[in-house]
Amino acid sequence: MKLRETVGLNIRNLRNSRGLSQEQLALAADLDRSYISEIELAKFSASIDVLERIAHALEVAPKKLFNERG
Repeated sequence: MKLRETVGLNIRNLRNSRGLSQEQLALAADLDRSYISEIELAKFSASIDVLERIAHALEVAPKKLFNERG
């Protein structure tokens, strides 16, 4: 799996585990909902700054977004 896909999947899983919609995550990270969707679907790669904002909104360390799941 490519890193971009891993990050997108991790963001989606973390968001769902917290019961957040894409809209709620987008508001918390000050991003557009469609941008969150594109990141989760691995259509766009996000900058480090954006990933940091998403991690903060999800209340996780940024490195958690990069963890490979077996």
